[in-house]
Amino acid sequence: MVVRASVDGGPPTDPGSIVLVMALVLVVAGTLAHAVADLGVAMAERRRAQSAADASALAAVVGGRSAAARVAARNGAALVVVQLTTGAEGATTATVEVAVGDARARARATDGP
Repeated sequence: MVVRASVDGGPPTDPGSIVLVMALVLVVAGTLAHAVADLGVAMAERRRAQSAADASALAAVVGGRSAAARVAARNGAALVVVQLTTGAEGATTATVEVAVGDARARARATDGP
């Protein structure tokens, strides 16, 4: 092992220590990059789930559960829950929940006022 004295009179330096520091920096950077990528995937799934839920709720009002399931599938989502209710004035309200990966989203649509 070669130990060199520092130029400014400080403690001696070991050139091998920089390898350890760089390895640590690379591990930390890799971990952060992985976490950021996972967060991006989760955000994209959430947006896709919400879009699929909105479209499925509208489809459910017009065509019922089967229409909602078709629209959800076209948007890359799985239909989890569909609830159709008819109000006093005859307006149909659909509440749906869909899943895309780990993300879930709910939406409600109606054909009344």
